[in-house]
Amino acid sequence: MNQAVHIGGPASAGPDLQQLLGLVARGDHEAFSRVYDAVCGPVLGLVRAVLRDPAQSEEVTQEVLIEVWRTAARFQPSRGSAMTWILTLAHRRAVDRVRSAQAATDRERRAALLDQTPAYDEVTEQVEARLEREQVRRCLRGLTELQRQSVTLAYYRGLAYREVAELLAVPLGTVKTRLRDGLIRLRDCLGVSA
Repeated sequence: MNQAVHIGGPASAGPDLQQLLGLVARGDHEAFSRVYDAVCGPVLGLVRAVLRDPAQSEEVTQEVLIEVWRTAARFQPSRGSAMTWILTLAHRRAVDRVRSAQAATDRERRAALLDQTPAYDEVTEQVEARLEREQVRRCLRGLTELQRQSVTLAYYRGLAYREVAELLAVPLGTVKTRLRDGLIRLRDCLGVSA
């Protein structure tokens, strides 16, 4: 029997995702088609988990795959697997979409409130905001170092729990526990009801 020889392993396996990204970086349309087939499902699943809206999820998935085509040369195998790189692009794009939608909603809400509310005392607003920031900083200082790192990475830098776990080199379960305990302590410190 004559078997076809493929780069990267047995005949049925073909090139792996990392090798395919290398080919995509050189403009190989067939390689991109194979990357697309391999990652489309996982990317859509991740994006849908963040966005919860099927139509927007499909749109963002397409944007991510276009970004993979355009930026495949930026993939660095030394920093992680090809799938991790692509899913990181997807997570960031989905989070950006959520933030953009939230910002638009906030702008609309502020515009509506301006029509309904009397002028406010800007100095009072600034003082209250500064006091709130100081209270949050004080409460963050009350966390353990591990809790503070986890909360800061997840909520201020926007990393996913798995990314926090990788960055801190600890198990995912440990990160989740640190975040839960840290958020409970912050809630109690800030006097926010559950």
